[in-house]
Amino acid sequence: MTQSASSHPVGIIGGTGLTSLSELTIVGEESVSTAWGEPSDKLVHGRLGDQAVVFLARHGNPHRIPPHQVNYRANLQALYNAGARTVVGVNAVGGIHHQMGPAHVVIPHQLIDYTWGRASTFFEGDLEHVTHIDFTHPYDLAGRELLIAAACELQLGFSDFGVYGATQGPRLETAAEIARMERDGCDLVGMTGMPEAVLAAELGMRYLCLGLVVNWAAGKSDHIITMAEIDEAIEQGMTGIKRILERSMAGLGQLSPLPTSS
Repeated sequence: MTQSASSHPVGIIGGTGLTSLSELTIVGEESVSTAWGEPSDKLVHGRLGDQAVVFLARHGNPHRIPPHQVNYRANLQALYNAGARTVVGVNAVGGIHHQMGPAHVVIPHQLIDYTWGRASTFFEGDLEHVTHIDFTHPYDLAGRELLIAAACELQLGFSDFGVYGATQGPRLETAAEIARMERDGCDLVGMTGMPEAVLAAELGMRYLCLGLVVNWAAGKSDHIITMAEIDEAIEQGMTGIKRILERSMAGLGQLSPLPTSS
């Protein structure tokens, strides 16, 4: 049984620019704390049509927290405490697959975790029992269908597949590392996809990734990666990201909470 759109806000994790969605009404901001510490920034509450949304800037505002130091546990717990049971992570990524060049939108279906040393689970410390969650499908299947349908209706150029390789950062990868990741089956590379996805799963939240390719991965072009190139791709591609979010938000809000969520 689905919930009404007003029952559960949809959480959106990404850059601060996402709060400029058309038809979005900002209701207020909220500074919160969790058992895992403070999230990256204030929660921004809003309404997109009839759907409640909660935004969180993953790297803070201004953009100051490197990917390996993001408090992912506090971020997901804060969104959960705010009522979100579906979360869309908007991620800037590098393109490995030959179809996934700068400014291309990707809705990935799988991921491989290459990160290390990050606080990556809620299930540690003084536990009564060990918990192993199923993580076969890191991205919610029903939610992905809604994002894909929105992109198709908008007639945007996008990819409805992709294996996201999550690396440690904050440095970019070597050409040899990207070649290895390609052999592993990765289509994209980014630094924030994990442990964000698994923490959402541990909380019983539906989690989706909406990726924007901002550069060719190392060794996939004949020049070094520059911030000017990345900024240009963000400017070109972010409109498509925002339009997909706007088109899919009502449907995402109508998704039933997963059985494991409380």
